[in-house]
Parts: sequence; C-alpha cells; structure tokens
Amino acid sequence: MPLAIFDLDETLIDGDCSSLWSTQMARLGWVDPDSFIRKDVELMDAYSRGELAMEAYMAFTLEPLVGRTEEELDHLVGPWVEDVIEPLIFSDATRCIAQHRAAGDRLLVISASGVHLVKPIADRIGVDEVLAIDLHVAHGVYSGQTQGTLTYREGKVARLLDWLAAEGESLEGAAFYSDSHNDLPLLEKVSRPNAVNPDPILKARAEAMGWPVLYWK
Repeated sequence: MPLAIFDLDETLIDGDCSSLWSTQMARLGWVDPDSFIRKDVELMDAYSRGELAMEAYMAFTLEPLVGRTEEELDHLVGPWVEDVIEPLIFSDATRCIAQHRAAGDRLLVISASGVHLVKPIADRIGVDEVLAIDLHVAHGVYSGQTQGTLTYREGKVARLLDWLAAEGESLEGAAFYSDSHNDLPLLEKVSRPNAVNPDPILKARAEAMGWPVLYWK
C-alpha cells in the first residue's frame, strides 16, 4: 500500500506546535513567560538555520513536565488542540489527506515534535498513525527525558525504516510533504517528494530537483 507521509509543523498547520505549547505553558504558569519564550525563540531560530541540537530543545521544553502524569497532560492538551491548533490547520492539507485516503494510501504523520502533542493533533486532522519524539515516563509521571531515536533530520529516516520493517511496508510509491530543509534526508528517500510552503533552502533544492512546490493555505 503506498504511503502518504506528512510533516506536521508549518506543513499541516500554520505554526509550530512545540512553540505554541511553550506559549500555553506560560499561560498555565508552568514557566516564566519572558525568559522561557525568549529561549524557545532562540532555539527555533537555530532550527531554521539547521543548527539545532534537538536533544537540547527537548530537554528545555520537557523540564516543565517533570513529575506530571500523562492523564494530567492529556486533560490540558485536548482543549488546547481544539482552541489553538484546529484554526491553524491548512484547508489544503485536509484536502490532500482526503485525496490520499480516497486513493487507498496509508497515511502517516512524522514529526520532530513530541508525541504528546503530535498524536492528538494528528487525530484531530484525521491521521491515526504517527512517528514523533517519544517521551520517557517513570513511575507514572514524565521524567523530562526522551527515549529512542529522535525523529529529527536523519532520525526521521531511521525511525521510518524501522516502522516500515515492523509494518511490512516499503517506500515504493511513497509521497512525503514537508516545509523544511531539515527534512531533506527523508524527502530524498521517497518516490514523490513535495515541498510545502518551503523555506528558502528547501525551495531552492526542490526547484533544482524538479519537485512539486505547493503553497497551502
């Protein structure tokens, strides 16, 4: 079954869910609004330049979750997805997903954000299967650490290849949609790469390779 694979942030939604959740944690009083958001912006700028150490970003953004239960977080993330994220979902993205579903393709979201955010957002968009950064839970609460290979840059390829082997799938005929040059390792692996609202580096690469360049609204 051909795969239709989607990045999440700035591809399916008009924003970055991790940064938006950082703003929400400031609203909840979990972090200092000024210093935390300022640091988040600095780290996301490094991401845009392709210079981010994802381990450092995750350690920073997961620290406020230490000692909190999965149930507590789920209770807060659900309404946040409805109120903040749902208005940011690109209509063109939902149409593309519907077209792939009608064609019988298997849908997958693969994201460099935490699974605690990616899974409920993907559910709201109508995609059941996700690969995202997994969070470590110890004694029923978040430890503030990640586990396994991070789904970032080459890590997306590694996690996807493991998933394909486990699921008995392949990349034959697969499409991948992304906005970021950080996803070039995976875009170059699939049969049908698509640049969506691309950053300048990805746009130049897509044009050089003759990949479709899509502008979703």
